[in-house]
Amino acid sequence: MSSALADQLAVKHQVARKSTFVSIVLNTILVTLQISIGLIAHSQALVADGVHSLADLVSDFVVLAANRHSDVEPDADHNYGHSRYETVASLFLGALLITVGIGMLWRAGERLTDIQNIPTVHLSALAVAILVLCSKEALFRYMLREAQRVRSAMLIANAWHARSDAASSLVVALGIIGSLAGIRLLDPIAAAIVGFMVARMGWTFGWDALQDLSDRALDERATADVLAQLSATPGVRDVHGLRTRKMGDFALVDAHILVDPLISVSEGHYIAESARARVLAHHRVLDALIHVDPENDLTSRPPVNLPSRERVVREINTTLARHKLQLAGVTLHYLTTGLDVDITLKAADGQPSGEPSQLLATLDVAGLKQRLGAHKLSLLWALNPTPAITDGKGEDEDESKGNSNDSGT
Repeated sequence: MSSALADQLAVKHQVARKSTFVSIVLNTILVTLQISIGLIAHSQALVADGVHSLADLVSDFVVLAANRHSDVEPDADHNYGHSRYETVASLFLGALLITVGIGMLWRAGERLTDIQNIPTVHLSALAVAILVLCSKEALFRYMLREAQRVRSAMLIANAWHARSDAASSLVVALGIIGSLAGIRLLDPIAAAIVGFMVARMGWTFGWDALQDLSDRALDERATADVLAQLSATPGVRDVHGLRTRKMGDFALVDAHILVDPLISVSEGHYIAESARARVLAHHRVLDALIHVDPENDLTSRPPVNLPSRERVVREINTTLARHKLQLAGVTLHYLTTGLDVDITLKAADGQPSGEPSQLLATLDVAGLKQRLGAHKLSLLWALNPTPAITDGKGEDEDESKGNSNDSGT
């Protein structure tokens, strides 16, 4: 994890704790007022709203717990970290809200079946409802501002939950006003509307969390940003197989990059690491796995029956031994067109070097190419020869080559 991302996570968790504690204090006060005054003032809508605030209080503790666990570093059981604790918390919160909403609807339905016994609501219920409305709207604006500042999906969801509370409190206030005006039916109807709003919000949170737990990809805009970063990396010819999956507020990225098939392994690795560093600079990316392709493996693959390096080196050494030559290095390219072999030669130890062109001319290049099943075979002469390769496992370290004889096309 980069230091910038670690700092971002630290700030996000600090903001989450602060804003959630503010919500806990406010909801504790409001729950006490709503339920106590609602019972005294005979307002079912206010009591229902109090139960809603109680659910908010429980959800605040869930957010705190999730925030604490998601901050834990990766371990042996969670190699990618614990960011999905936030998603699990959102799923739990959604289930809780659905349960509370259904309960409110059920209770309101019971009251509506017994209209004659609906008591008159006291004026104090309206005062509490207005106080709750103003408090929840202020809480929403504060939490949304902080959540957007640190780009936390869970905190944004919790902020909009506070806005839904404010909307439900408005409905409660209107129901109480109607009841005070003599239409006692409006109070249980307001309670039912609040129940529906709570259940609907719970379904939205739960469904989104379930999609994220099912490895939902980043949105199109974020995916396009990641693709642009990969494509802009020097040495990258094309990008394919780009996949993303959400990890809490972040995402994991897998991608295949196409590079020049004739470059060294180390250069290909360097290009891949450069591309990965660019992607990790994106504020939504937690980790990235970049696969290097010499060709687009979605449309073409090398033949599966090509000879291995050990077999190629063994055949070359056998051929060279008959011509007083040694193998200084060999580079193999397994491509869709077949096997391309670049051979670097030197004179055998104790033998006069002679003219490279004369020594190379003694080789049966066509026969060697046929025995190797090569599509293309190139012969190079080493000016500064390295130790001979005998087992096919040495490194091709020769960087200075002289005359060449290319037998393939």
